[in-house]
Amino acid sequence: MAQVSINSDLGEWGLSTDSGERARLLQSPSVDIAPKSEGEAPPGGLGRGTTSTLGAIFIVVNACLGAGLLNFPAAFSTAGGVAAGITLQMAMLVFIISGLVILAYCSQASNERTYQEVVWAVCGKLTGVLCEVAIATYTFGTCIAFLIIIGDQQDKIIAVMAKEPEGAGGSPWYTDRKFTISLTAFLFILPLSIPREIGFQKYASFLSVVGTWYVTAIIIIKYIWPDKEMTPADILNRPASWIAVFNAMPTICFGFQCHVSSVPVFNSMRQPEVKTWGGVVTAAMVIALAVYMGTGICGFLTFGAAVDPDVLLSYPSEDMAVAVARAFIILSVLTSYPILHFCGRAVVEGLWLRYQGMPVEEDVGRERRRRVLQTLVWFLLTLLLALFIPDIGKVISVIGGLAACFIFVFPGLCLIQAKLSEMEEVKPASRFLLVINY
Repeated sequence: MAQVSINSDLGEWGLSTDSGERARLLQSPSVDIAPKSEGEAPPGGLGRGTTSTLGAIFIVVNACLGAGLLNFPAAFSTAGGVAAGITLQMAMLVFIISGLVILAYCSQASNERTYQEVVWAVCGKLTGVLCEVAIATYTFGTCIAFLIIIGDQQDKIIAVMAKEPEGAGGSPWYTDRKFTISLTAFLFILPLSIPREIGFQKYASFLSVVGTWYVTAIIIIKYIWPDKEMTPADILNRPASWIAVFNAMPTICFGFQCHVSSVPVFNSMRQPEVKTWGGVVTAAMVIALAVYMGTGICGFLTFGAAVDPDVLLSYPSEDMAVAVARAFIILSVLTSYPILHFCGRAVVEGLWLRYQGMPVEEDVGRERRRRVLQTLVWFLLTLLLALFIPDIGKVISVIGGLAACFIFVFPGLCLIQAKLSEMEEVKPASRFLLVINY
């Protein structure tokens, strides 16, 4: 593929001085990419990585699947039933895969290794800053959603362990939701969020994937062999309006959003070619579609319009198989929060250093103090908001809108700018040929 020079003058904000560091900071912890040396780019594009095609599929699936699947049955209910939910997912999948391919194409054209670096190089300073702010806001909101999920699952588990009805009055103070969320966050999440490196988190990825598949399997099994006390409410057959269908889009975007981490995965491949990448993301999205569709259809048909925004909350507390699913979800969220915080913190760090005009290499001495302060502020704000926003559906509706920007808006802008740059390069050559012929 021909190399396209697009908006390469980024020195105004000092991008060239810290882009390599930020690329290293923001890469997926499951991906091993050699740092990009200045002035060293092979003729065919970026340097080859070590990830096989099958490994890339697994990493993309891992990045895509997560706690977002808990909201898919409610999304089917919002969309107006199974037919509307399936149609919406299939239609959006075309744009989701197209966005991933566009990002790979623009990554090769701009010779950048991360999502925000690609947007910076292709679309310029203003769009690049907007992209980084969107990433920081998205990761912040997702961290809030993770803490709410922890509280939801702990409420059910504690109700069984305490052997008392949920919501019963006079419960001990140590079973209060605000206390249990805070205790878990301070004991586990905060210590995992402070370190500068999070490479150790890759060992939790396997358990996270296993937990996701287990949750889906339990939801399907419970639909096929339902408990006697679980009776579905009204099963919607058609959407109430087109607006209702579009209201389900944020959940689907939140579930399928893996675009921010897709660019490092693409550049980690042994053969980072757009055609190969197209096959990788198609296979990965089909796998994710099967998981989300199985969860959404079976969860919705089990409970109907009465399904909870967090589908696991709709099941009885004493069901042991579901209790194991809740434990898996808590484990997944405990390891996912530090990763999302790590990415958001690195983006905030990059924005702050550029605003101050300080390259990373010249500010290492104050990095630790600044990192601890950023982590504490981030952690305390997300915890406070999670304690007073108990409905995960409200949070997902907001961060799902930001996920739509990563899927539709920024890849679309990158494609337009890349094509315009190609046209600008072709025009002078065409004029030169006309002069010669004349």
